[in-house]
Amino acid sequence: MASVPIWEKVALTLEEAAAYSNVGINRIREITNNENCPFVLFVGNKRLIKRKPFEKYLEQAFSI
Repeated sequence: MASVPIWEKVALTLEEAAAYSNVGINRIREITNNENCPFVLFVGNKRLIKRKPFEKYLEQAFSI
């Protein structure tokens, strides 16, 4: 099975999101603990980051 590049994935793991955005894993986890977080997707106990809403969040953020 071929590996999909991060910039083409719909959802990222915390590790991928941290590498992609240069935001720490712990900070992403803290933000996604909020039940109103627009870019978190839970698959069972696994926490995934919706890439496009995450990018939009980062573009609009002044500080995180």
